[in-house]
Formats: sequence, structure tokens, C-alpha cells
Amino acid sequence: MPRVRRVRGEAFLALALLNLFVLITGFVSLDVIEARPLPAAPNPVTNAEGVAAAAPAASTPAVPERVADILDDPMSASGLEEGLSGFVVDAVTGETLFALDADTPVTPASTTKIATAVTVLETVGPDHVLRTEVHLDPGTGRLVLRGGGDVMLTTSIDSAAYPRVATLEELAARTADALSDEGIGTVSLGYDDSLFTGPDTGPEWKPGYVTEGSTATIHALLIDAGRYSPDARGHGSRVPDPPLAAAEAFAEQLEEAGIEVEGAPVETRAVGEPIAGVDSAPVSALVEFMMLASDNNMAESLARIAAIALGEEPSFEGAATATHRVMADLGVEGVELADNSGLSPLNRITPRALVELLEAASSGERPELNATVTGLPTANSTGTLAQGGRYSSYSSAHEGAGVVRGKTGTLNNVSTLAGTVHDQEGNVFLFAFMANHPLADGLRLDPLAAALSRCGCS
Repeated sequence: MPRVRRVRGEAFLALALLNLFVLITGFVSLDVIEARPLPAAPNPVTNAEGVAAAAPAASTPAVPERVADILDDPMSASGLEEGLSGFVVDAVTGETLFALDADTPVTPASTTKIATAVTVLETVGPDHVLRTEVHLDPGTGRLVLRGGGDVMLTTSIDSAAYPRVATLEELAARTADALSDEGIGTVSLGYDDSLFTGPDTGPEWKPGYVTEGSTATIHALLIDAGRYSPDARGHGSRVPDPPLAAAEAFAEQLEEAGIEVEGAPVETRAVGEPIAGVDSAPVSALVEFMMLASDNNMAESLARIAAIALGEEPSFEGAATATHRVMADLGVEGVELADNSGLSPLNRITPRALVELLEAASSGERPELNATVTGLPTANSTGTLAQGGRYSSYSSAHEGAGVVRGKTGTLNNVSTLAGTVHDQEGNVFLFAFMANHPLADGLRLDPLAAALSRCGCS
């Protein structure tokens, strides 16, 4: 595989690993993108350590009693029985194969992003793009950089990177061309972060979320998800004022493009028509990035884009309202949100709701929702399921490596996992396991999905 410069850290590294999960009759093919797009492979890939992921044979419908039986031991061994809930269905028939408190709303953590993905894809569609623009104020001659919610906006990028993202370098070059046509060589610079409204941190978010690097404050104008650099991770990785940091980086790019920038950038409102702009990758790629990396800033941004499309305020409250409206339209009950990233402990989702959303996204009847499942991490291979030893050779869940795909969720006393898996007989399951318990962590949930992968449940 060609070596690609890390533009978005672990998420782009994950996107560079091909992993496909081809499902049985009537079910959508699931694919994850490599550094350059490749044709679909006919079988699930094996993980890097060599666990086999053979193509499933023709399926024989699973029996609910057999599914319950194979889950019994790992559930008992998890130590989470008092705070554990789950739901498993046949992906093709929709038949319920297992239910444990499936209609009890619990804190979902980042599996909230499944609802966010469905909401934005349903609302604006997979081909929608987010545009960052530059306006020229005819009254003052000031340039104004206006944010459009593109979390993946960056300073410059290797042309070989995938997906292609918008850059300030390109935006500055286009701006310089437009100014040259007007005979302008010197400007002052403003920046407009007004697209999103309301608080920049979510309901009952911990103060440490920003300082520890879990998220930046929420803004419509930022670069590299508010990080000091594309690869910055961990404590202290997020800038204190993302819009200002983006404007300062743009001023540098304008200077390199031959435009003199006088003074420091100032916050203002854009007026007049834009003279230049750059587009994000399509929403389908943004959703895949969000799911693989569990990117909190992307989730909050996409939810606000959906809110705008539905005429709601682009705030935490408005984005949650937009999500609830989409859930109602889809007939999915059991989703009550305070934010769209899952950082808020006030969120509540049922296991049944998560599975119903995965079913809607993967049934083939709503292809516009497919990115919800093509972005799911693959066990011991990509995204958040390739971190923290999950499904590694040292894990008791290693048999699920390469065949379990799922969205993870983690908060204090909360661990959740929802996704897809096929068993030894070719049955494909959609599942959600949710633990709200002092001992909750991913390594205690992973064996449940892994048990489904070894099931001969017919």
C-alpha cells in the first residue's frame, strides 16, 4: 500500500486499511475506503494477525434459543449482568433473535453517532458538501473568512491523501486570484463563526473534555477539528479559540499566495457575495470519518447541518430536535438526545433503537443511509475497534477479529457496542450491547459480539 501522509491521525490510517463485509441476499454490501478506492472484495478480510474470516456459506435461519444460549456464558463472565442490555436481529429477515431489556433507554455514549449519521444522511443526502467561503466587504475592503461547519478543513494536504479535503492553501490561492482581478494586493482579515449558535460545549459535558483532547469547543469555523496540528492527540491537543486559529492560519496562507495581510484577524460578520470558496468531502465521507474515528466535533457539526436543513437552530438543542424529527419520520422510538456526539450523560437510547437504525441503513431500501454502516470500524483492524487491545490476539474476543464491525461508545461507567457480524453458517446479525455499570468497558462487551461470530445457531 502506498504510504500516505497522516492528515487526520488514526482515522485516516484506519481509512487506509481495506475491510469489506459482503452480506447475504437482500442485504447491502459494506465497504471501508482504502487510500485510493479499490473494487469490492468478495470476502471479509482477515485481520493483520491472521485470524481467518472465511466467506459465509449459504445461510440457514438462526434459532433464537441457540443465540441466547451462546450469549449466556460471556454475559455471565462479563460481570455486567445488572447493568447490561442487548438486542440482536437477523439482518435479512428482521427476526428478533435475542432481547435483554431491549426497550430500556440507557446512556449510549458514542453509539449516539449512529443516530447522528442517519439524521444527516437522511436530511441532506450523501452527496452534500460543506462550503468554506471568503467574502470581500466592499465598504471596508476587508476579507472575511466564513466557516461552513467543515471539521476536516486543514491548512494543506498531500494530493495523494483520501478522501480529498478542503484546504486553506487552495482557498488562499483562489482568493488571491480574485483579488488580483480587482487589483487588490493588501487586505485586512476578519472571520465569521456565526453559522452555529448557542453554547460551544454540550449539556453536562465535563470541563476536562476539551483540555484532555476528547473534543474542541463546537464551532462552524475551525481547522483540523480544532487541534494544534493534524496529528495532535491527547491532553492539550486542542486550541483554545478554534475560529481565531483558523483565521490566523488563513492569513499565513494569504501571505504565501502573495496577498499582504494588515493587522490581526478580527471576528465579524461576512457581507456581500463570496469571492472564493472550497468544498468539503461529501457528507458520506464525513460520516464514515466520524464513525471510524468517533470524532465528536464532526458529529456535532453534521447534526447542526441537519438542523439547518430542517429549519431548526444550529445549536445543541436544535440539532437534538432535528434528530428526534428524523427518528419519528423513520418510526424509530427510544432516542432522546441532549447532544449528537454522545459526550453528554443525559442522552438515552434503547438497544432496539440502535439496531433499527442499523437496519434502516443497511437493508438496501434506503441507500442514502449506507455510509452509517460503511463507516463502522472493523474489529482489530480499523478505527476505534483497532485500539486498546480490542479483539487483539491477547483478547478473549479475538475470534471476532475481522468479522465484527461496530460503533463503540465509552464514558465513565458506560460502554456500548452496536454493529454487524456474521456467524459460522452465514447468518448476518445486527446487534447492540449496552452496559451502564461501574465495571463497564469495551473489553467486557467484545466477547458478546465475538460469541455471535462463532455461533452455529441454526
